[in-house]
Amino acid sequence: MCQLGDTSQAGCFPFGSSGWWEVVFLIATYIACELIANVTASKPVSLGPIAVPAAVFIYTLTFTLIDLINERLGKSGARKVICSAFVANLLLAGYCQFAIWLPPAPFYRGQESFAGVLGATPRIVLASLLAYLVSSLIDTEVFAWWKKKVGRGRWARVLASNSISTLVDSYLFITIAFYGTMPILPLVSGQYLVKMAVTLASIPLIYTVRAKAGVLSREREWEGGDDQEGKG
Repeated sequence: MCQLGDTSQAGCFPFGSSGWWEVVFLIATYIACELIANVTASKPVSLGPIAVPAAVFIYTLTFTLIDLINERLGKSGARKVICSAFVANLLLAGYCQFAIWLPPAPFYRGQESFAGVLGATPRIVLASLLAYLVSSLIDTEVFAWWKKKVGRGRWARVLASNSISTLVDSYLFITIAFYGTMPILPLVSGQYLVKMAVTLASIPLIYTVRAKAGVLSREREWEGGDDQEGKG
């Protein structure tokens, strides 16, 4: 049972409250980043001596976002969000293929470009979805374990979980998608370095959300005190 003003229990956010909207925002942003990454992954970009998919920047944020969701909803809630995003990715991939298959209107001249942007090969889609599912679940497990065993140091929990999950994600995706066609280790190492750099850059987001959570907690305590005074 959630008590008013108690933020120690995951998911204790009354419908329509500030805390509830914060969780909704985190979940919506997480799923949106997943879908955007799936669409933009087909374009490789150069970062000095390394080449990485354009999706690497926004996709890396999903690991920090799922850690923040884990903080608010617990491991079970985070798993449900991961599975929901997985279904959303399947729907996106399936409908993109369906849209490409539909016959274009006679006046439409962009079919090839449309198919080129959205028509990721089944191998790429499979690699993306499998790497995402496995790495996200690992991230959730490592984050929860670190929080239970080590305790304090939210930034350390994020770095620990992301350092493992992003490595697993990079290795699975590159291996499944490009094995036999491109060099695996250079691509994996390049992606991993970029992902960890983005993770470090996203650490201020963790403390912004934490500060916001503290304000919400105090607001709920005040609301609870006002309610008790009103009943007295």
